[in-house]
Amino acid sequence: MIFDKADLQKLFVPDKNSSGEDNGQVTIIGGSSLFHGAPLYGLKIASRIVDMVFFSSPEKSVGSIAENLKGKLFSFIWVPEKDIDKYIEKSDAVLIGPGLMRYSQSFEDATFEFTKKFTENLLEKFPNKKWVIDAGSLQVMDKKFIPKNSILTPNNKEFEILFGKKFSVSVSQKMSQEYNCIIVNKGPVTTITSKDEIIEVNGGNAGLTKGGTGDVESGLTAALLAKNDPMLSACAGSFIVKATADELYKEKGTFFNADDLADKVPTILFSATAAVK
Repeated sequence: MIFDKADLQKLFVPDKNSSGEDNGQVTIIGGSSLFHGAPLYGLKIASRIVDMVFFSSPEKSVGSIAENLKGKLFSFIWVPEKDIDKYIEKSDAVLIGPGLMRYSQSFEDATFEFTKKFTENLLEKFPNKKWVIDAGSLQVMDKKFIPKNSILTPNNKEFEILFGKKFSVSVSQKMSQEYNCIIVNKGPVTTITSKDEIIEVNGGNAGLTKGGTGDVESGLTAALLAKNDPMLSACAGSFIVKATADELYKEKGTFFNADDLADKVPTILFSATAAVK
């Protein structure tokens, strides 16, 4: 089934009489000394959609970067690692994994083990939270820790690492059924599987192959997940990113980056949702 743009009318829209915290809170956990910028793309887009974003990282150097970022972007709270639990508890949705260190021949196995234990500990501690699991976490976690109704965003390599099988649509849906989760496989045609559905999202262009664009999508998906159904959040996140890339193509061809994408997404989200209301 092809995603129908009209389904965007189902997305939560803040009431004009709403107050702070009525429209969602999100925690984003990620970053490392090597990939310090990855979670900041998610932070940038999520802060434009929900009422509050809490940001944390096990890497101390990312904290100083986040504090410097607050000079330009005020709509988030930096959370020390020791306080992560209480902010997860109060959040409507949590994104974990962008930029977390995973195994590399350049690093010791201890790095892999740290990210694995860090990720699995939080997933096990908060199994009923609405999760988006991305990047570094997907590369190290055991599939038995996948929370019910979580959204996973693996590329083909990460899919094989996590599930021990090469990606195909049929295998993806089987894994969605077995672990009761939503799996987003990005590409020229993005395939999103749940235990009951297979949805395809078309559009986009080669500009989306650039680093950081996937982090924008995971941040957008987490922000939507705060107040929406997981399958709708996954599909809408993919659709809006592709639609944004298509608008940027009209202006710049494929010569845009993740910053351009994050800056343009709110305009396209507003336009797309308003058009069907």
